[in-house]
Amino acid sequence: MTHLIDPATTTRPLRVLAVTNLWPEDPTSYRGIFVQRQVTALRALGHHVDVEVIAQSRGKLDYLTAGPRVRRRVQDGGYDIVHVHYGMAAPAARLANHPATVLSLYGSDVNVPRQRLMTKAGWGGTRARIYVSRRLAETAGDPEGHIIANGVDFSFFRPGDRAAARRQFGLPEPSRVVLFAADPAREVKGYDVFADVVAELRRRDPAVRELILHAPGQLQTDLVRKFDAADVLLFTSRRGKEGSPTVVKEATAMGLPVVSVDVGDVAEVLDGVRPGAVVGFPDGPVEGANRDRLVRDLADRTAEVLRAGRRADGREKNAWLDERLVAERIAAVYRRVLAS
Repeated sequence: MTHLIDPATTTRPLRVLAVTNLWPEDPTSYRGIFVQRQVTALRALGHHVDVEVIAQSRGKLDYLTAGPRVRRRVQDGGYDIVHVHYGMAAPAARLANHPATVLSLYGSDVNVPRQRLMTKAGWGGTRARIYVSRRLAETAGDPEGHIIANGVDFSFFRPGDRAAARRQFGLPEPSRVVLFAADPAREVKGYDVFADVVAELRRRDPAVRELILHAPGQLQTDLVRKFDAADVLLFTSRRGKEGSPTVVKEATAMGLPVVSVDVGDVAEVLDGVRPGAVVGFPDGPVEGANRDRLVRDLADRTAEVLRAGRRADGREKNAWLDERLVAERIAAVYRRVLAS
């Protein structure tokens, strides 16, 4: 049974069921780590949050068959809120017919046509939608959507000893270390552009080296140390493929300068953060002369950051991204939904 409450007069803990197809199912997985962190932050505020994972180890057929399982769990759990994370999970949650359902949308569930169809199939019945960036809400044509970026654990992502980190990864001094923010095998992350930018930077300065953030089975502490070891994060994802890239926010929390293409909400996250830069895509397809121009522009701005030779002030400028504050904003959406 759903308990309707007045957010102006009560702050009692809420019972929440998170329904998601993005969840790290083992300690070395980063799939859906941002959903897990949000759940952890809500629990730290005192809310009871259960998690129902769709698909993943059950296979893609579970997108079609998970509805009855979710419905039974909702009926048995006495939840105040059902919070669906990612549009692909929305159709299964829709069958639960809970009157206080919140849907969070993250990027490709709006930007990729096939996934957007699935999102729209589960859209009905949601009382509130949360987008991780304003650009994503505009793409979805949803002016009523709430804009709440994913948070970062500032207690975990904090600057450490750069010299020790470089020794750990075998990076000699003096090196100019450019960090790639993902698995190079993921085409949407644009490693080909990154590699060409690094090649251009090496032509200008042989001390430039690349460092790859992703590694199979990597501990999260190693990930943080790679932020420490780098001089700059170069973010080169394809146009239209990002909602609110968590790695950019993590870098700012670490004080690592970022040079990024203009995707998702990076322009907002990096607004006023120095050193760093956001480079716009050329008009038209990113190929031929347009691609050459993009590579050159990214190389120019990255070289400026490397010449500056200092950490960025993003940790201070982006304190609003602390996941504890983000969890409070999410909980405030829950209470508004219940009050309505």
